[in-house]
Amino acid sequence: MYNEDDNEFISKTELKRESEALQQLGQRLVKLSPSELKQIPLSEGLADAIKLAHKISNKHEALRRQMQYIGKLMRFEDPEPIEAALDVLANKHQAATHAFHQLELQRDKLISEGDSAISELLETQPQLERQKLRQLVRQANKEAAGNKPPKAARELFKYLREMVLEK
Repeated sequence: MYNEDDNEFISKTELKRESEALQQLGQRLVKLSPSELKQIPLSEGLADAIKLAHKISNKHEALRRQMQYIGKLMRFEDPEPIEAALDVLANKHQAATHAFHQLELQRDKLISEGDSAISELLETQPQLERQKLRQLVRQANKEAAGNKPPKAARELFKYLREMVLEK
C-alpha cells in the first residue's frame, strides 16, 4: 500500500496495527463517564457513537460492531489531542496529590524558617497576606514549643490551600 501524501510504502500489517491502536483508543473513550467525555475534544459523530455504545453495553455482538464503527470513525480524528486529554484525566489525581505535598512542604518551611521563607513565598504568591502568614507561623511555633496540638499549622495549611490551589 502506498500513502498518497508521502508516496512511501506502508505494509498491510502496519495499517492493521494503526487501526487496532485507534480501536483501543476508542475503547478507552467508551469506558469514560459522560462528564469525563465532555473534557475530551471529539467530533460530534464520534461523540454520538460513544453515547450509543454506552446504551448498548449489555449486548455483546452489538457492542462489538459499535466498537468497530468507533474505530472506523477514529481514522478521521487526530488522536494526539484525544490522547493528551486522556492523559490529563488520568494524571489529574496524581497532580493534585503532588500539589498537596508541595503545600505541606511549604508550610513546614514557613514554620521552620520564619520571615525569610514568608518573603520568598510572597515573591511567587503575591495574593497572600504577609501579616496573616506571620501571625499563623508565630502561633504554630508557640504551639510546637508548648507541645500543644498543631491547630495553627493546620490553619496555615488551610490558608495556603485556599489561596494558592483554589485561585
